Amino acid sequence: MAIIQRVLISVTDKTGIAEFARGLAGLGCEIVSTGGTARALKEAGLAVRDIADLTGFPEMLDGRVKTLHPKIAAGVLAIRANPEHRAALQAHGISTIDIVVVNLYAFEKAAAREGATVPDLIENIDIGGPTLIRAAAKNYQDVAVVVAPSDYPAILEELRAGGLSLATRWSLAQKAFRLTADYDRAISARLARISVKDGEFRDSNPALPPLLDLRAPRALDLRYGENPHQAAALYANGHSGIAGARQLHGKELSYNNLVDLDASWQLIGEFDQPATAIIKHTNPCGCAERATLVESYRKALECDPVSSFGGVLAFNRPVDEATAREIVKIFVEAIAAPDYSPEALAILTGRKNLRLLKVADADASALVVKSITGGYLAQTPDVGRLDLSKTEVKTERAPTEEEWRALEFGWKVAKHVKSNAIVYATPGQTAAVGAGQMSRVDSVKLGAMKATLPLAGTVVASDAFFPFPDGVEEAARHGITAIIQPGGSIRDPEVVAAANRLGLAMVFTGVRHFRH
Repeated sequence: MAIIQRVLISVTDKTGIAEFARGLAGLGCEIVSTGGTARALKEAGLAVRDIADLTGFPEMLDGRVKTLHPKIAAGVLAIRANPEHRAALQAHGISTIDIVVVNLYAFEKAAAREGATVPDLIENIDIGGPTLIRAAAKNYQDVAVVVAPSDYPAILEELRAGGLSLATRWSLAQKAFRLTADYDRAISARLARISVKDGEFRDSNPALPPLLDLRAPRALDLRYGENPHQAAALYANGHSGIAGARQLHGKELSYNNLVDLDASWQLIGEFDQPATAIIKHTNPCGCAERATLVESYRKALECDPVSSFGGVLAFNRPVDEATAREIVKIFVEAIAAPDYSPEALAILTGRKNLRLLKVADADASALVVKSITGGYLAQTPDVGRLDLSKTEVKTERAPTEEEWRALEFGWKVAKHVKSNAIVYATPGQTAAVGAGQMSRVDSVKLGAMKATLPLAGTVVASDAFFPFPDGVEEAARHGITAIIQPGGSIRDPEVVAAANRLGLAMVFTGVRHFRH
């Protein structure tokens, strides 16, 4: 790249800009700037040439027109190796611009403000900034475009070493086009919520947007997908949830690890007291809630210690030393937790391959999206706790206080079991899980077949209604005392009658929790 001679700086985010400009000036660059940026640089003691001096035209329209001028556009877009371009610049007295340092009006901050009006939103739409960024990025071979303050130190270092490489300029251009694409995306999404009716603007926030925009940077290359012959990568749009978790230890994460970790993290979010979830192939093979984390882990493991081998764990509290000592007694693939005590880390990192993730809560309101051939399915998330005041006791016998606690716990877990889902539970502990069967009665049988804990005295939670009495009869055969289910079958009267005949309590929630 040719020796840098002229730099145009116009930024909304002024983080580090004075230091960057000072470094550029130290390399002999002329600094050209606009409005508030020029004032900030001058206050920092830097020599700055105003944009109006370069264009011969004043800033106008409350700053809406500053850089939209042929002398700026041509100075950025001219290809230096093109003799016709060079002749045109000379004929019109236009100087080249070698670096463009621009970031944009904070539209997303304005859009997030409560009560933001249409005029507020419109005034925060940057016009000149995206134009400059795109122009500089298009002419990457001759112009460096800098849109992120985090890049300032590396750029100065490379310039001092002799100039920016092609690889750097290309990387900066890629980042610039991502920025303008994201910016337009944010504007489009926010303005799509606004309609005009009877001459007035109406703002809404539809649960399902008219345009499904799936845009996220690749965060991690995975060895393969669900199977070795499938390529895979993780794409993340933030630093929360499993996708944005920080890996503290262990070998690289796999596609299946991430799917299971996400299932475990979603389940563990249901509980307020210290709780543990153990997941295998996206289904819980144990879950418990207790006064201490270590006791919740022991109780979760009791449910199905065989299936728990090689599973993933999630905790809703920082992992402590006592819990860590229990964990390392069996083989575990990965753990998700909000944090780990130093003592717990010392113990867990003794397992070379054990993956440890530190996870921050994610936005629970985000759409759930699934790809199908030719398109995508999107739905609002299945969130919200059971409202006991809205449940209906359908049997002659109401649940006891202990049964209510077991029913409520089992219902939380059943929501995270693949349909058809059956959960045998006691207060704060899963006793057995029947998952993913084609008929509900088979899920009842499977859960009982896999049980290692006594089922007598447990309750059953079902994610959807019992279509026939056979599921209730099969559960009663194993000693359960109460059932919670959505209801809604045309055979509900027969199912309730069977529960009455068997001396069971049955509660209808009116809410279904299918999970496919």
